[in-house]
Amino acid sequence: MSAAAPTTALRIGDVARLVGTTARTIRYYEEIGLLGEQAARQSGSHRAYSEEEVEHLREVMRLRSLLGVSLEELKTLVEAEEARKVLRAEVQAGVEDPERLGALLTEALGHLESQLSLVRRRASELHGLQADLEERRRQVKARLRGLPPA
Repeated sequence: MSAAAPTTALRIGDVARLVGTTARTIRYYEEIGLLGEQAARQSGSHRAYSEEEVEHLREVMRLRSLLGVSLEELKTLVEAEEARKVLRAEVQAGVEDPERLGALLTEALGHLESQLSLVRRRASELHGLQADLEERRRQVKARLRGLPPA
């Protein structure tokens, strides 16, 4: 993790090196909405990334790598997380009305259910692959045991 001060603005090449990707990937992720709203910039000017944006990109890349999801599924995960962040901020600001608090928590629960559903599906797929590979290994070992001694 970078020890840069929170006010340090990084250029896209620096960010790409920090997170282990390419500038092209970062631009594409911005284009499809994975990295939130693009900062306003004049045509031809350079984009400066905050430490918070770098951490967000790291998390997006970690999720993609860990879960092996499509970009569309990744976008769903990221959007749900962003929506929960907004809800969390409102709750933490102190919601007095129990009805409003209930609505916020219900909405947050819906986002969590969506995220969990995707993660569970991927876990199930991985478990199926693991079971298939273990069965193939068992079959190969059985065939090896059936061979005459060399």
